Amino acid sequence: MSFLKAAWRKLIMVNYEIDPEVLKQYVPYGTELDFFEGKCYVSVVGFMFKNTKLLGFKVPFHINFEEVNLRFYVKRTVNGEVKRGVVFIKEIVPKPAITFIANTIYNENYETLPMKHSWEIGEENLKVGYQWKKNKKWNLIEVEAENKPMSIEENSVIEFISEHYWGYAKETATKTTEYEVRHPKWEYYPVINSNIEIDFKATYGTNFEFLREVTPTSIMLLEGSEISVEGKNKL
Repeated sequence: MSFLKAAWRKLIMVNYEIDPEVLKQYVPYGTELDFFEGKCYVSVVGFMFKNTKLLGFKVPFHINFEEVNLRFYVKRTVNGEVKRGVVFIKEIVPKPAITFIANTIYNENYETLPMKHSWEIGEENLKVGYQWKKNKKWNLIEVEAENKPMSIEENSVIEFISEHYWGYAKETATKTTEYEVRHPKWEYYPVINSNIEIDFKATYGTNFEFLREVTPTSIMLLEGSEISVEGKNKL
């Protein structure tokens, strides 16, 4: 049985090129940083959890909710197969039970904060936004996009950012948690406008404060799909 089943919908991905030296201390044992055309990225990702089930059961008041995370990209080679995955610096949700379970079982770095979202879906355009409140201040990622779903091209930066099917969490210098995330390939919407208001120091710490002054290399909106998170392995 899958550990978690849900739908991830309307994913905003705000991507920044970063010096890989910043991330080295966060790279889990058994993995290495993954690059696209020689560039290292971190992404702020916001989306909705829909119809969430843990071990096949719906937890009251924890079925539909927002998440915003800061993540980077790694890979692990096993018997010639390359597993492309993500590592989370922090994941923010409004539900304490999700935070407790994820931090306890998967060694993730979840935080519970007040959150809200807005979806405005028209025939031609759609507007999607996610907010979280830290130190009495609301942070925001918001995009306006054409309501015209597009297929992701192979070997594109959108494919690199969005197509990862493994998650890795650092336990110690010699121990890592690995888990599989299953979902079909997603479609994206061409982004027209965006609004990014993030207090990186308050939300993610001093190591990422500099991102406040960095212009994103790309901002994406993906439709998402149903997903499942499978059981964990120890490396």
